[in-house]
Amino acid sequence: MPLRAVVFDLDGTLVNSLGDIADAMNHALAHHGLPVHPESAYLRFVGEGVKELVRKAVPAGREDLHAAVLETYRAHYDVHLFDRTAPYPGVTGMLAALAGDGVRLAVLSNKSDGFVKRLVARLLPDVPFSGVYGERPGVPRKPDPTAALGIAAELGVAPASCGFVGDTAVDMETARAAGMYGVGVTWGFRSEELHAHGARAVATTADELLAALRIARP
Repeated sequence: MPLRAVVFDLDGTLVNSLGDIADAMNHALAHHGLPVHPESAYLRFVGEGVKELVRKAVPAGREDLHAAVLETYRAHYDVHLFDRTAPYPGVTGMLAALAGDGVRLAVLSNKSDGFVKRLVARLLPDVPFSGVYGERPGVPRKPDPTAALGIAAELGVAPASCGFVGDTAVDMETARAAGMYGVGVTWGFRSEELHAHGARAVATTADELLAALRIARP
């Protein structure tokens, strides 16, 4: 049977948000007298939630500043969420095609839930997502499968009939742990991790992703 639902990661998968994340964190680091990082360094920093982002960006030995940097980062990012962030080429059409096929769509990110909902509402307003979720209190972050399994239950679709699309090892491990069909995309943040962490297929363009999801037979 073909996939009945697909859960998508957000950052590095549907939207390119790296520049705004890097700008906000570098602003916070500079504000607290800490060294900043080149934008490329954030390819390794993102994907595991904002607290991990802070831990990786702040120099070792300055753990005393973690809470303050986090607060400054969130305040700056809240204002500059849309400065440079945009959907990747072909993503909107790919999502529309899947929806037209009758596939249920959802988003699951380790970014804070409020930011995820704002980004999706503004940048992908016409996509009929059945659920959009980020990091929430009491719900473990990916790669723990709890949130992904919760989405499948909410949609009334067995995990084995769900695809899970992302750009990092975190996403492929989530798919594997949840019993979902993991598909990686190479245009995101850490494509070198995908095969080693269980990707069933890897797509280099939105058209390839659409084709991979359409032919998937879990």
